[in-house]
Amino acid sequence: MLDYQRHIAVQTDDFDLAHEYQCLRSHSATGAIVTFCGLVRDMNDGKDVTGLFLEHYPGMTEKTLDSIADEAAKRWPLQAVRVIHRVGQMALCDQIVFVGVASAHRGAAFDACEFIMDFLKSRAPFWKREQTTQGEHWVEARTSDQDALERWT
Repeated sequence: MLDYQRHIAVQTDDFDLAHEYQCLRSHSATGAIVTFCGLVRDMNDGKDVTGLFLEHYPGMTEKTLDSIADEAAKRWPLQAVRVIHRVGQMALCDQIVFVGVASAHRGAAFDACEFIMDFLKSRAPFWKREQTTQGEHWVEARTSDQDALERWT
């Protein structure tokens, strides 16, 4: 059994970065916290983005995120992992995803945070529908996201 704190959430509500950071500070052995927050941006593949709608596969999504966090905790000595991914309609600059990792050392925290994000992008069952000035479309999987996984195998 892995010995680390884990919080996984898929939600429509926004999240508070300061609160999430404070939750990662709960272990006395923590010497480093690394966080990532992804936002809705105004441009993608040369198209002017006006909004984003995210769907997921309930139950399966959380199970996949749990598995990704556990794999990170097997590879690096982690005290805590927090992953929050929003679903539903979002506007420009809205927060989409939060990944936070606490470890005794910065190298493990940086690597684990990037590992979790790379696997989340390629393995978690989320689907994005972008609204653009040219209309709506589903976002295709990127080769660059798959390529990012190769360095972890």
